[in-house]
Amino acid sequence: MTASKAQIAVVEDDSALRELLVEELEAEDYKVFAFPSTEDYQAELPSVDVVVSDIRLPGSSGLSLLEHVREAGAPALILITAFATVDQAVDALKQGAADFLTKPLDVEHLLLSVQRVLEHRLLKQELTRFKSQQKGPAGLIGQSPAMRKLYHQIERLGTAGGSVLITGESGTGKELVARAIHELSERRDKSFQAVNCAGIPSELMESEFFGHTQGAFTGAQGKRLGLFKQVDGGTLLLDEIGEMPLALQAKLLRVLQEGTLRAVGSDEEEKVDVRIIAATHQNLEQRVRDGEFREDLFYRLETFSVKVPALRERGEDVERLAHHFISVYAERAGKRITDIDTDALDILYRYRFPGNVRELQNAIERAVTFAQSHHLQVDDLPERMLEVRDPIADKQPHWHTLQAHQDAYIQDVMNHVGGNKKKAAEILGVTRRTLYRWLEGQTDQSES
Repeated sequence: MTASKAQIAVVEDDSALRELLVEELEAEDYKVFAFPSTEDYQAELPSVDVVVSDIRLPGSSGLSLLEHVREAGAPALILITAFATVDQAVDALKQGAADFLTKPLDVEHLLLSVQRVLEHRLLKQELTRFKSQQKGPAGLIGQSPAMRKLYHQIERLGTAGGSVLITGESGTGKELVARAIHELSERRDKSFQAVNCAGIPSELMESEFFGHTQGAFTGAQGKRLGLFKQVDGGTLLLDEIGEMPLALQAKLLRVLQEGTLRAVGSDEEEKVDVRIIAATHQNLEQRVRDGEFREDLFYRLETFSVKVPALRERGEDVERLAHHFISVYAERAGKRITDIDTDALDILYRYRFPGNVRELQNAIERAVTFAQSHHLQVDDLPERMLEVRDPIADKQPHWHTLQAHQDAYIQDVMNHVGGNKKKAAEILGVTRRTLYRWLEGQTDQSES
């Protein structure tokens, strides 16, 4: 946004002042719209970058424009006020106004304020554009080497077509990765459904996945399609696949190998076309060794596997994600929170995040809720995170004076030579007279 392209609206009922402001702003190469009241401005609502408005106007006051400037992409608001309404102007700043100027108006001050506001607006736009570039497929956020590697794998898996195994710690975003794979596949226009295998009672799991016929068991009053048939043609995410019972694993393997299933209580095989994506935070190889997971199913799933990195392995993505969540929860809470203090950010970098991205998300949501300023601060973070603070860094380091170092060195030499001042002076490279003076100085300091 250059000065020649920026557009300014002036809302002022004093015609002489209005004409002066228009003239001065146009001289700076701004395109200017002028209105005598907020009603006239709102009736036209020109697309502008900054609104310069008096507070006291006929009809609605300039403060009424605050509701408008809170909207996304709305212009910045600079208020002109008499000294009697300075308190109102300060309150307006808290509510979203960009600046306020007092009468009698200093035109040079106004021009500087407009320039500063425009520069700030440009920076915000560039930051928004930069943040939008930090997103990967399906809205995944991060540009660390670990995430760029993951994006490449997702793109390859999207077109591969086979079943996929996603591994990674809890809270790393395995479901988002599964959605990204689906959205990059030929099935993107079909259904995507996620089911947590740990959340379904084992006695109901077979019916949930494969469906049942009427009368198949007590309470089965009608035919029911299972998840595989409901998602036919699309993608089914089996989260926490390690919790699936062995008997059901055998039926899942048949779906993967033959593309057929048999509903509970039915003698007929049905064709089904579903892409299976499995996810787990467990070590499936260990579960295979322990006899808790079928080896043949593991190798079938593991053909295309991808590991989602832990948050502690993602470097500066911690800051990117923190800013993203700040933006989301600040908007949801109606708060004007735009950043996070350096000390608070340092704590996020130090913290190990055993709960990964989900834990960071919850921490930022809590911090936004309790924040009292426009920046998240250390005390806004959960108490458990504050334990990573470096106690040494939190204290002012104690530095000894040069004199103290010299005195300690002289004493070491004196101890080494057994108090022989002649030998000590030779080692120190000074005359005995100088050594006596130093020693006398030490004595004076200890007596004082």
